[in-house]
Amino acid sequence: MTYYVNDEDDDSVVPELKLRVGGDNGDYVKLRESEGCEPEGFDGGEAPQPSSSMGRWWWVWWWAKVVVLLIFVGVLAVVFLKWVGPFFMDKEIIPIINWERSTFSPPVLIILLFASVALFPTLFLPSTPSMWVAGMTLGYGFGFLLIIAGAAIGISLPYLIGSLFYHKIQVWLEKYPKKASIIRLAGEGNWFNQFRAVALIRISPFPYIIYNYCAVATHVRYGPYLLGSLVGMVPEIFVAIYTGIFIRTLADASHDRHSLSAPQIIFNGIGFCATVATTIIVTIYAKRRLKKLQESEELLLQ
Repeated sequence: MTYYVNDEDDDSVVPELKLRVGGDNGDYVKLRESEGCEPEGFDGGEAPQPSSSMGRWWWVWWWAKVVVLLIFVGVLAVVFLKWVGPFFMDKEIIPIINWERSTFSPPVLIILLFASVALFPTLFLPSTPSMWVAGMTLGYGFGFLLIIAGAAIGISLPYLIGSLFYHKIQVWLEKYPKKASIIRLAGEGNWFNQFRAVALIRISPFPYIIYNYCAVATHVRYGPYLLGSLVGMVPEIFVAIYTGIFIRTLADASHDRHSLSAPQIIFNGIGFCATVATTIIVTIYAKRRLKKLQESEELLLQ
């Protein structure tokens, strides 16, 4: 490689490359880099952007996987309804239901269910089994009212208790900055922004009981915390009630010593698949919205 002086504009030195083409006559071809010109086909090392056709095929492939997953879940539901369910009902569920009927009267059972939904989250115990029993015993209407009333207490008590350990919770959150950045979104913005962030956190798979105690350390007000939590828990409550009713249907069929009819199997299978699909879609949507809120918050802080 040699250099020559560019006399047109200034005295800058420009590299000149000589390449032997071939042959014995010693001819050379001069390759000179033109100013303002970039080599064709070179994009600076960046990855090529996918075309629109590739994007369409990606969505087709994604939906194909979703359909296959739903079909697989539907087949599992049919197998469970036809063979596994009745056996499990005879050995576990029917004895529990019979014990429940013989031990507690309906008013006492309602009080126990309400107390468990209200107090178990404070004691770091899951309240989902109590929601199943509420669905089995009370159905959608009264079951939902009982659960939502108990949940209001169940999320309020940890909030009040957490305020007594505010500084300790702050120190604990500093040990997990990535997780803490998600729940801190609930303490930013106005009333509606806090309500929306709390509802999305409740829908997302963030640990339910942990957030009950950590929420107060994010400076979220009690009003948006309570309403956002109740709204975000609605999908979970309906899934729990549906599960309880579904278990009760299987138990009744097994107790009467008859299998479910084909329409019942199809109806319950479709309902089960729809419940699972709705839960997955809502959870994915909540996670994406939380991610967008987190990214926008980071941009504002920069």
